[in-house]
Amino acid sequence: MLLSLAEYLSQFDRFFTVFQYLTLRGILGVMTALVISLLVGPVMIRRLSHHQIGQTIRDDGPKTHLSKVGTPTMGGALILVAILISTVLWADMSNRYVWAVLGVTFVFGAVGWVDDYRKVVERNSRGLPARWKYLWQSVGGLGVALFLYYTAISPVETVLIVPFFKDIAIQLGLFFIVLSYFVVVGTSNAVNLTDGLDGLAIMPTVMVGAALGIFAYLSGHVQFSQYLNIPHLPGAGELVVFCASIVGAGLGFLWFNTYPAQVFMGDVGALALGAALGTVAVIVRQEIVLFIMGGIFVMETVSVILQVGSYKLTGKRIFRMAPIHHHFELKGWPEPRVIVRFWIITLFLVLLGLSTLKLR
Repeated sequence: MLLSLAEYLSQFDRFFTVFQYLTLRGILGVMTALVISLLVGPVMIRRLSHHQIGQTIRDDGPKTHLSKVGTPTMGGALILVAILISTVLWADMSNRYVWAVLGVTFVFGAVGWVDDYRKVVERNSRGLPARWKYLWQSVGGLGVALFLYYTAISPVETVLIVPFFKDIAIQLGLFFIVLSYFVVVGTSNAVNLTDGLDGLAIMPTVMVGAALGIFAYLSGHVQFSQYLNIPHLPGAGELVVFCASIVGAGLGFLWFNTYPAQVFMGDVGALALGAALGTVAVIVRQEIVLFIMGGIFVMETVSVILQVGSYKLTGKRIFRMAPIHHHFELKGWPEPRVIVRFWIITLFLVLLGLSTLKLR
């Protein structure tokens, strides 16, 4: 929106040409989303508290969590609003990639909102039945996969890049749709499983989102992509603004979500943010790198799969409780220690993911 206005005004004053630079719009995207989150956050928390939209806590979990009963939830809606406004203001809204990530983010956000609403407002402990939740997630994931496949204008948009190997690029063909579907839906659910402690999910999301923004910028730049031997994807650079908005909105939300949390994200935020990360990774052809950088999300998901599988097959549990962050809590780790250590692990993994740009 403001980009179009700046392009018009540049006819009269060259100053407005600076808004054509992605780096500047990325910075403005972070700042805009951050300011929106910080300004709207207190109002939203008061409204949620007034309407008694509070978190319910499992009584079989860590006893330290019982004090969190009634903490406002569904705060992820704040993140989505900040991302939407910031992206619309600073991104090129004629870009198909921007529409793809916004669309999938808000489809998954709607699924999460319905689930949260039924749990918290209607007091239905089941929330949205699993089959319906997975159905609508599948609609969103398959929809964006088909869109990206059928709008691809270059073969490099559907190849699988193997990190650390310079010359390995596998043409996926129709399997691109299958892979994209599982990346988007899988990442969405992985982030949702991670969202169990104050600030645990949002900071890794911010770090991975920032790193994907770097990949998007480099992939969209013809000289940088050639130098680094990564696919050149015209238009992918505009995702810098979207990723920057995730960073700003996430940091603004963390202001209120840090331990002890004043508000929780809920499925409305976790499902949407996970799907957004997965979609950006698919667009910039870095699905495997997402697997590396999002190692905490992967670990949380695998711990649940192993726990459920072990219990069904042997009647025994591998962990004291899954997802694995609860296992460490029940071992006696204070909640802030679990959170910060998982953040540190994510930082290491994100740097490892970024190193794949040169270590080939």
